[in-house]
Amino acid sequence: MQQTLALAHKAAGLSEPNPRVGCVIVSADGTQVLAQGHTQRAGGPHAEIMALKDAADRGHSVHGATAYVTLEPCSHHGRTGPCCDALIAAGIKKVVASIADPNPLVSGQGFERLRAAGVEVEVGPGAAESRELNIGFFSRMVRKTPWVRMKIATSLDGTAALSNGQSQWITSPEARADGHAWRARASALLTGIGTVLEDDPQLDVRLVDTPRQPCRVIVDSLLQTPVDAKIFQAGGPVWIYTATQGSPSEAALIAKGATVTFLPDARGKVDLAAMMKDLARREINELHVEAGSKLNGSLIREGLVDEVLVYLAPKLLGPGQGMAAIGPLQALADAVPLQFHSADRVGVDLRVVARVAGRDAF
Repeated sequence: MQQTLALAHKAAGLSEPNPRVGCVIVSADGTQVLAQGHTQRAGGPHAEIMALKDAADRGHSVHGATAYVTLEPCSHHGRTGPCCDALIAAGIKKVVASIADPNPLVSGQGFERLRAAGVEVEVGPGAAESRELNIGFFSRMVRKTPWVRMKIATSLDGTAALSNGQSQWITSPEARADGHAWRARASALLTGIGTVLEDDPQLDVRLVDTPRQPCRVIVDSLLQTPVDAKIFQAGGPVWIYTATQGSPSEAALIAKGATVTFLPDARGKVDLAAMMKDLARREINELHVEAGSKLNGSLIREGLVDEVLVYLAPKLLGPGQGMAAIGPLQALADAVPLQFHSADRVGVDLRVVARVAGRDAF
């Protein structure tokens, strides 16, 4: 199963909005790997189909073989046909799957169809790693919202930008490249209009290889996004959420290729919670946030952030702009509780991943 999980990791940044799945087919006696594959681009073959094709290309019969797969084989007609039917037709005798598919269109039905056809099914090996790899897909299927990861680069004393707004570059080139790797695995990258106007970011993946660029999302209550903003340069979808309707700039932004969505709250700002549900409807699994302290603070206060990805530089910058404008709090009990998930050195910096306590219990 470890080999199968390694294949599943190769689908990260490729298979969205589909889950990242690997498949390895082993001979009946368990002595020979007959074939392997992982999920391709949406609309392309799933892991099981890729493995069956690999077996055919190698001239291997899989009749009576065992298929190891990191997620329950699908049982419905979507962009492709049911993988469980393909395994049955190929004569697979046993399927070892890490975890059930949370998609309501599958959700155990794949296993049922396999068993009904006489295929032995074992579930469980590698479940935790498979779920972790697909935490955005599980979030979208179960909670109907993306998994929201907020990335912040800061000094050791918590300054994310100087008082004059300067923030490039607090962290090392290695940390910046690592941050782009996290961008690449996301379905969409989100920022606020303040960052667009102040920094004019491209908000794309440039420092690592990627098979596709994530969608870019802008929270822009007053619809101030310039039509010549660099965020349009990478190609692909740009989605703007606004609380302003009928602005003269709307038509120009649409002509530029942007999708403008009117989604106001009672205060005349963008309804952030409704935006998350809308992004899930647009099949966004992982949402990667790179924004300023104001939008970061709003997302945290509304309970919309699941995970923070923080790069800590070994330097002290003194007073300036913080990570997120969530305070001032009146009591320590009002703090947002986090749980450390990982801590690793990246170049000279420290990368810390922390999750809002209990947020991944779904």
